[in-house]
Amino acid sequence: MKMLEGKVAVVTGGTRGIGLAIVKAFLEEGATVALFGSRQETVDKALTALKAENTDAKVMGLAPDLTDYKSVEEAINTVKNTYGKIDILANNAGISAREPLYNYDPAAFENIMKLNVNAVFFCTKAVAPIMKENGGGSIINTSSMVSIYGQMSGCGYPTSKFAVNGLTKSLARELGKDNIRVNAVLPGVTRTDMVAALPPEMVARIAATIPLGRVGEPEEVANAFVFLASDKASYITGATLTVDGATQV
Repeated sequence: MKMLEGKVAVVTGGTRGIGLAIVKAFLEEGATVALFGSRQETVDKALTALKAENTDAKVMGLAPDLTDYKSVEEAINTVKNTYGKIDILANNAGISAREPLYNYDPAAFENIMKLNVNAVFFCTKAVAPIMKENGGGSIINTSSMVSIYGQMSGCGYPTSKFAVNGLTKSLARELGKDNIRVNAVLPGVTRTDMVAALPPEMVARIAATIPLGRVGEPEEVANAFVFLASDKASYITGATLTVDGATQV
C-alpha cells in the first residue's frame, strides 16, 4: 500500500523546485494534492506538466496571496470543500536573500518575514481546525540549515527560518492534543533552478564542503516530507530534520 493513500495534501510553493518535487512525491504515494503557487500562470503550467506525466494525477492548483490571511483561508476552504478534508499541509513557499546588512532595505526584510513566517502561521491557522475536525493531521514546514548556522549575508532569511523552527516546536506542543503533528525539514544546498544556474566550478566548490561530496536533489528533500506526512512518523512531532548531507559551514 502506498504511504499516503487516501490522504489530501496542500503544498505551498508547489510549482517548482523542492515544492514541485514534494507534490510529485505525494502524488506517487497516493495522495490527492492541492498545490499553491504565487501566480495562476505558474500554477497552470505546473498542473499541465503533472497531467502530462500522469493523466490520472489527483491534483488541483490555486494561487492565493499567502501574506493575506483571508486569501489563505478562502483557498484552504476551497480545498476542503472540494475534497472533504485536509490531512497534510506542507508549508514550503518562501524567498531568500543575500543582501549585506549595510545595503539591506528594511522593506525587503519585512517582505521576507511576511512570506517565510507569516504565511506559515496563516496556512497553519486556517488548516488546523479542519484537521482537528477530521481527527488529526500532519504539518511540515520547510526551514533551512541556515536556521542553525546563519549565513554570511542576507540575515533576513536565516532569521525567518529560525522563526519557522520556533513555530514548529511550539505548535507541536500546542496541537498534539488534537493529534496534529508539526515538524520541519531543514534542506541544505539543493539542486533547484538557482543552484543549477551556478557555474559548475562554483557547484564543485560547494560540494567539496559536504561530506557526501555532492549537493542534494529536490527528490531527496521531498522524501523527508513523505515520511513525516505518513503514518510511519506517527510518534514524531516537534522535530527539525536536517537533509543537508552533513554540510560543513
